[in-house]
Amino acid sequence: MLVNLGDITTERSDHANTTVWVADVLRRRIAAGELPPGTKLSEQQLAASMQVSRNTLREAFTMLSIESVVTRFPNRGVFVAAPDADAVREIYRVRRMLEPAALLWGPALDLERLDAVVAGAREAKARGDVPEMAAANQAFHEALMAMSGSRQLQQMMERVLAEMRLVFHAMSGEPDFHTRYVEENAGLVELLRAGRRPEAAEALRGYLDAAEAELLAHLGA
Repeated sequence: MLVNLGDITTERSDHANTTVWVADVLRRRIAAGELPPGTKLSEQQLAASMQVSRNTLREAFTMLSIESVVTRFPNRGVFVAAPDADAVREIYRVRRMLEPAALLWGPALDLERLDAVVAGAREAKARGDVPEMAAANQAFHEALMAMSGSRQLQQMMERVLAEMRLVFHAMSGEPDFHTRYVEENAGLVELLRAGRRPEAAEALRGYLDAAEAELLAHLGA
């Protein structure tokens, strides 16, 4: 599938490294679900719309390829990746290390932000809006990692969530996958509100184990 990306008009921030900026923009669009698995990334269109050289764009593609967010095919081009079972296992290895630790020790607890994400997820659930539920789930886990107070850890999580969004496409025909986690997330917030951080971290580990198992079973089928 080739998507017309000529309308990308994101303003460049005062980023010291243009290659990193390009990779960040593409990664955010993938994490937001705007570029699904299999999308061909047109070098000509992207270079023109982002006002960067093709060499810079290729360097950004290399960065995203190392992160397993895009895949290069000789003589065909660069495509948004479609994660396989091994990729899912690696994603969840990283998530089990990062997210429970943020719940347990993170100094930047923001219950207002978490409450807002849960409220948005419940509204999406009431409408039966699966893409919005998936987006809310991404936002929730992003907010959890923000509790760490570490920009480096948040950037690592952004990369993981970009890959996670690609995995979610495999579950597009399974709306219950996202529905269940709306209330799971709400339960984590209530544990945090009560100051029960160890229980929240343990609950999240179990939650991640269950999600990984379900995804692997679906990919295996």
